[in-house]
Amino acid sequence: MYLCRKILKDMSFLTRKYPFKQSEHWLRDSIIYGIVIWAILYLLQPFGFSLYTGNKCLVAAIFGLITSVCYAFYYWAVLRWLLRHVKPWRIWHDGCAVLGLILFIALCNFLMFSYIFEIPITFSLFLAFLYWTLIIGVFITIVSIGIEYNRFLREKMEALLSNTTEEQKDISITIHDTNVRGNDLTIPINDLLYIEAQKNNISVCHIKDEKPVCVEVHTTLSAVIDELKDYENIFQCHRSFVVNVNNITSARGNSNGYQLRLGKCPSSIPVSRQYVPKLKAFIA
Repeated sequence: MYLCRKILKDMSFLTRKYPFKQSEHWLRDSIIYGIVIWAILYLLQPFGFSLYTGNKCLVAAIFGLITSVCYAFYYWAVLRWLLRHVKPWRIWHDGCAVLGLILFIALCNFLMFSYIFEIPITFSLFLAFLYWTLIIGVFITIVSIGIEYNRFLREKMEALLSNTTEEQKDISITIHDTNVRGNDLTIPINDLLYIEAQKNNISVCHIKDEKPVCVEVHTTLSAVIDELKDYENIFQCHRSFVVNVNNITSARGNSNGYQLRLGKCPSSIPVSRQYVPKLKAFIA
């Protein structure tokens, strides 16, 4: 029963709306994929290609050219038609479209393979050729989806930060000093970079006169988080750090953790592993 529920849950993922925009640079992409195929065949020489005694560079270029032409034709004649008539475009639609593209490229390259090497066309040989085409296709697809996903997150991040920054341009925040009365720190929220917990106080890094400066305030990080809980762009990324996501300029890392760069701040701010899912959910 548990297995059935898990399968149904995984299958429901396929019916979600496809989250990425289709690339408008299909001609450029077709050339890139053709070059990738040429590089794989000529440099790595898989599938017994190293045994060929003729001009390997030329033959690899022919298969790369066929791949480019097939990709461009398929996108222009098939995928554009599907995108116009199938709405909403779901994840399983895109998966089937990619599979159809791989099959089309495999068939055209197989026919050229049989012609160049003068090998009789058989079903078993086509299946073997399709097998290796799928392996290469899966690799290219994973790379392509990774690029599209990062582009998608970057666009979402830019749109999010732009909107939030504009909404908060006239808002200031006050961080209260619990030790010295009158030592509270008031700054525009858009100037806040990050807050770091230290032994008995916190260090608030913010922009002043277009330069990052750090000011110590006697309070706790948990108290500051509670004071600023109504501001969605104030995000705890580590047990010792809170950042203003409006000022994130880059994020590098993986599921084990990220390093954030904030505006002109020379230091990078860590995102610990437990906060990575929250950061991704916040962006997406």
